[in-house]
Amino acid sequence: MLTSTPEQPQRLPKISGKQTVIVAIICFVAWSIAVYDYILFGTLLPRIEESFGWSQSFALLVSTLASAAIFVVIIIFGPLVDRMGRRRGMMASVGGTAVAGVATAAVQGATSVVAVRGFTGLGLAEQNVNGTYLNEVFAQTESKKIRKNQGFFYAMVQAGWPVGALLAAGFVALVSTWFGAENWRIAFLLSIIPSIVVFALIWVFLKETPQFTTMKRIRELRKAGREDEAEALSAVTGITVEKEVPLKRIFNAKHRRNTIVLSVAWTLNWFGIQTFSVLGTTVLESGKGVDADSALLMIVGANIVGALGYLTHGFLGDRLGRKNVIVGGWLIAGIAFAVMMFGPDNPGFVLPLYMIGLFFLLGPYAAIMYFQAECYDVDCRATGSAFISAFSQPGAVIGGFILTGLVAAAFSFSTAALVVGALGTFASGLVMLAAKKVTPEMPAEDAPLPALRPTEDVVQGVKG
Repeated sequence: MLTSTPEQPQRLPKISGKQTVIVAIICFVAWSIAVYDYILFGTLLPRIEESFGWSQSFALLVSTLASAAIFVVIIIFGPLVDRMGRRRGMMASVGGTAVAGVATAAVQGATSVVAVRGFTGLGLAEQNVNGTYLNEVFAQTESKKIRKNQGFFYAMVQAGWPVGALLAAGFVALVSTWFGAENWRIAFLLSIIPSIVVFALIWVFLKETPQFTTMKRIRELRKAGREDEAEALSAVTGITVEKEVPLKRIFNAKHRRNTIVLSVAWTLNWFGIQTFSVLGTTVLESGKGVDADSALLMIVGANIVGALGYLTHGFLGDRLGRKNVIVGGWLIAGIAFAVMMFGPDNPGFVLPLYMIGLFFLLGPYAAIMYFQAECYDVDCRATGSAFISAFSQPGAVIGGFILTGLVAAAFSFSTAALVVGALGTFASGLVMLAAKKVTPEMPAEDAPLPALRPTEDVVQGVKG
């Protein structure tokens, strides 16, 4: 019979300020590339539509069905990240982005487009992994400046959405110039290059978070029957690991309200995202009569302003409360888009309102991604954040079906965008009023370590 000395529980290790910055930069690049691939599809949808000879309403239907496939992928991916880890989750997400890009270059029709674009869900899930990963890294960083301004620093990472959209618009312009707009497959084929680079960066530079490593160790101790040591480690680190599966945990009394409220808010807000960001070129070309080249330039300008929106909302969220800036931002965005669609088809009128709309539509995501990560305990954090974020796709699906139905019923695209995008965005701000403010639980760093009574663990030995 072999004996072993019980482990003395240790507090969560600190992360240097330098390593924290490296992590944030890599997360920013990873999210930018994920968004680049996702927006690339929306930007090139008019060209894909022409290539396959689809009607506008059928193209919208294909985009809508692809969103349904993405929803399934994101829902499945969240619980996996709570099991396999944040670092591996990021690698899987970036890998999925690469697969989606290359496979899209080979699609042959509507069915293959829907099936292939479902893999984009792995790329979109990147923001959930980022929110979870950075929430845990920032909590343990030695940098007091970052700990004090976590929302602002996370906003720099989340600004990868407009940056990714800019990359997509710029890349489409270059490919169209060099190879012709009809050669849209080349744009998707080349998208694998940045994905491979980001995958390598994650592999080399990123480590697993202390919280997940500790959670994994607690599970191992319990599995080995060393319950006292598991409880001691949990007490010292403040990390609880329940036996309930994470998907059930996010609907318990502690988490239920925000799970439901935020899911509904995401669904409605993605009416606006799908309309004015993903299908931005279609809105400008079909809804406001802007020519294709001008529409791309307008999207570039509007997304630069959108990037500033992330930083602004992240900064204000640290000071005014994340919930407050989310509500205010989405209400203003809904009003701006409504005025834009009601007003004249004049670029001088459309561009400023489009910029304002994207500023307040996209910016609050810097606050909401961090807010929803704060809503959950470590053992169900990735699951909760992914579950909520997955409802972006029902929003895209429902919004897409309404858009398709209105256009098919001979309503103008301008009217359809007003009803779906502007009203949906405004309604999402109203729903967020019902969200419950959550103060993350932080373990007391000065609490004394509990002393463990020596015990004997029996393990199977080998007779010699």
